[in-house]
Amino acid sequence: MDEQPNENRPNVPTWVWILGVFALILGLQLWLSGRFSGPEQISLPDAMDRIKSGQVEQISLSGSRLRLTMNDGSELSTTIDPSSSLEESLSYFGVSQEVLAENGVELIVNDQSGWNTFISIFLGVGPVLLLIWIFSRGFRQMQGGGGNSIFGFGRSKAKNLNDADRPTVTFDDVAGVEEGKQELEEVVQFLREPEKFVQVGARIPKGVLMVGPPGTGKTLLARAVAGEAGVPFFHISGSEFVEMFVGVGASRVRDLFDKAKQAAPSIVFVDEIDAVGRQRGAGLGGGHDEREQTLNQILVEMDGFDNETNVIVMAATNRADILDPALLRPGRFDRKVFVDLPDVKGREAILAVHARGKPVSSEVSFADIARLTAGFSGADLENLLNEAAIYAARRNQRTIGLLEFQDAFDRIVMGPERKSRVMSEEDRETVAYHEAGHAVVSFNLLNTDPVQKITIVPRGRAGGYVMPLPEDRFVHSREYFNDQITMALGGRASEEVFFGRITTGASSDLQQATRMARAMIMQYGMSDSLGLPTYGDSHNNPFLGREWGYGMGGRDYSEEAARAIDEEVKRILHDNYERALNIIRENRDKMVTLAQKLMEVETLDRAMFEELMNAAANTAVSLPNASVNA
Repeated sequence: MDEQPNENRPNVPTWVWILGVFALILGLQLWLSGRFSGPEQISLPDAMDRIKSGQVEQISLSGSRLRLTMNDGSELSTTIDPSSSLEESLSYFGVSQEVLAENGVELIVNDQSGWNTFISIFLGVGPVLLLIWIFSRGFRQMQGGGGNSIFGFGRSKAKNLNDADRPTVTFDDVAGVEEGKQELEEVVQFLREPEKFVQVGARIPKGVLMVGPPGTGKTLLARAVAGEAGVPFFHISGSEFVEMFVGVGASRVRDLFDKAKQAAPSIVFVDEIDAVGRQRGAGLGGGHDEREQTLNQILVEMDGFDNETNVIVMAATNRADILDPALLRPGRFDRKVFVDLPDVKGREAILAVHARGKPVSSEVSFADIARLTAGFSGADLENLLNEAAIYAARRNQRTIGLLEFQDAFDRIVMGPERKSRVMSEEDRETVAYHEAGHAVVSFNLLNTDPVQKITIVPRGRAGGYVMPLPEDRFVHSREYFNDQITMALGGRASEEVFFGRITTGASSDLQQATRMARAMIMQYGMSDSLGLPTYGDSHNNPFLGREWGYGMGGRDYSEEAARAIDEEVKRILHDNYERALNIIRENRDKMVTLAQKLMEVETLDRAMFEELMNAAANTAVSLPNASVNA
């Protein structure tokens, strides 16, 4: 029969043994000093006074410990100076041999045994030797001496999801990323039926890197793989490799892959791999740091001399642009799965998945909500459904209706409604004409999205807002940017036309318009005067693991070019602001009608807005209580 001595032995952590040794040493010290148990402790002068007064029957000396037996049979204990003899200690307090004889005190001197001597030496030297052993063993293993460090630093923190812990998420629970699902389904199929691929000479990719914006479902896809695959699945975050001690990250990588190889075929999933996978030898920290040693070990484990491991590495990141090129090459991460923001069909499917188990009203159309939520990620859509459910519960409703979805959307995009904010009549009128300016300008432009909602109810930091119904666009023209800038400046233009003054309400509009104008010039080459070159490399940043480039942080153009860019930004903003002014002056009657309607009902939907815009323009209306700058 095979001997298995350690199979049933309890796995006691090393720190428990260390604490036990310290407790033993402390107990021995207390026992030898008599403080843990034994006679009552008194001071040496008090003991001498009791001897001279005739209260003591016997004195017993063991080492430096002096025990007194009283006439009534009780015992007391004290200690003398170890460097002095008993006679010297007694005579110091005026107790001589004659005094002892007169009071009939018996004196017994016990020689200290070899065992007591050994204990004394052990108590003196033992703690020092124990500390030396702890630190020498600990630091030796933290420097890469294996994964069994006494502190556990070198051990991988990866979680092996077995059948009991494996997530119940499957590919049926993932929507909006069909291409990514197809890529990962092949990985699962190879693990289930490897002979099907081996027969035709195919090999499974060693690594699959999932790249995409935050919240698009990268980790959810990994959970689906864990739920579908019938193999061990090791999950760890990139930040869990790195510690303050050098060599710990590399040790954890070795320990992780050793476990995965023992359980092969298996999958290792590293979430947020950019925490350890950034470019080496760049940035401000130099090349000899803990993160780079960890990355070097990952590179070796993924594609070193021992490349027949049958371990598939999956990783997720939203910063693939800063990863080391050696990590991205074929043989390590053979496949890159791009998990992008979902389109309108994907958003509708995601809403349907997250709506499972929720009592959604039949009046709710996920197709309409999908159109309204352009630019939302999967996490945003899940949050939208959750906020809508919270609104329904707050209103004591049994189903989640369309109103709850609209309120949840407004809360996510613009912030909570500020019902406690009281606006003066003058401020309400200014906000109404400001938002009417955005809406009317947008209605009269070709490359803007339809207006879905207009309100002057304060939300978040906004006094009011115009919500467009965005469309999914893959490319944007120069005309599109110009129309968007014109719409953004419509509120400021409206204030100037109707009130002859400007307010702070257009601050965010001006920031948005300036950003778009700079992007047109510096990124997209949409300026006739500056031409095709791009200006400023946003990826050339040493703080993101890039090279220390010219200008540090993306300034790769001259002062003359910077001056030209500033002048071109001013020109674009000025030209589009003039467009906004002209549109508002030409539609003054509609502006007044829309602003007065907003002051009356505060919120207009798309149908009401388009009805007002299509109404007769020559309806008699009254102008606001301010001078008109015609």
